[in-house]
Amino acid sequence: MNTSTPLAGRIALVTGAGGGIGREITRALATAGAQVIALDLSADALAATAQALREQQLAITTLQADIGSADEVRDAVARIVAEHGRLDLLVNNAGIEEEHTRLADGDEALFDRLMRVNVKGTWLCMKHALAPMLAQGGGCIVNIASVAGLVGAPLQSVYAGTKHAVVGLTKSAAAEYARKNIRVNAVCPGITRTAMFERALERAPQRAKAIDRAQPMGRIGEPQEIAQAVLWLASDAASFVTGQALAVDGGLTAV
Repeated sequence: MNTSTPLAGRIALVTGAGGGIGREITRALATAGAQVIALDLSADALAATAQALREQQLAITTLQADIGSADEVRDAVARIVAEHGRLDLLVNNAGIEEEHTRLADGDEALFDRLMRVNVKGTWLCMKHALAPMLAQGGGCIVNIASVAGLVGAPLQSVYAGTKHAVVGLTKSAAAEYARKNIRVNAVCPGITRTAMFERALERAPQRAKAIDRAQPMGRIGEPQEIAQAVLWLASDAASFVTGQALAVDGGLTAV
């Protein structure tokens, strides 16, 4: 294995690749030699990701689809396999948050939307990616959960519930397919500098200093740091790692 391109020749699908952590995961995998298919609901966001990577001489394929739609996910995976002959790596990054209220004041429509994207979307992508992985004799799945999938998240109870579900899907699938040479792990980011985080600060800018003070490392994470954890789990360096929920959170869940 070439240590500079540990994923050379592998076909990788990254969902939610239009920005933030998803864009950095796409960049990291492409830099490591993978042929990356970047999937997102937004064509404009995908175009921005493709342009950003082209500036580094990194080429990716883009694919627009709604991960909450069984038909669109099935067709997307089928297209990838038809064009590339296989699917080696799935990174389930797509997800939404959009919740900032106490549980009793929650909105049913938002509950359904969070479940559709964060849970059903992850499940659908896993379901359809597993078929070619089983047929080719192996593969790897990395799900992006959250520290809210490991602990509680006040004012984000449904979001936390969806991320706990992602961790549960991860561990269960890992146990089911361990003897089929398919590894399934999750990365659980802590507070990370993304558009989601910036929106939260716009609502409550006074929280910025409090967040930094609460972090054991004294700062929030960067999307590139999450991407590097995904890259490690996707590589042969993590060949004996499956069923894990890796917190990348600057020590947030350690205290």
